[in-house]
Amino acid sequence: MEEKVRLQKYLAEAGVASRRKAEELILQGKVSVNGKIITELGTKIIPNIDEVIYEGKEIKVQEEYVYIVLNKPIGYVTSAKDQFGRETVLDLVKTNKRLVPVGRLDMYTSGALILTNDR
Repeated sequence: MEEKVRLQKYLAEAGVASRRKAEELILQGKVSVNGKIITELGTKIIPNIDEVIYEGKEIKVQEEYVYIVLNKPIGYVTSAKDQFGRETVLDLVKTNKRLVPVGRLDMYTSGALILTNDR
């Protein structure tokens, strides 16, 4: 039997939203599991067995992992999103996959950085 996971974690792993944003979506009643709208945080599901629906689409966790080694140039922030609107390392990579940087390099440092969807 597969291990149960929290719904917000599952949504984040599937690339729907960050965990915090996924919590907001759940509280707003925008996610259903097995035909029932969920509005309670902490709800657990069984991946690949329970049917999770968001915006009319079934949500599945991505099975294919991506690993990118990036030579980060100076002037880019090592973050998935920057609160000040600065360019991030994800702006350098053209993909529809939800990637996150592994590790940190400050904005004024260049060097090797890994981007992946494998958590």
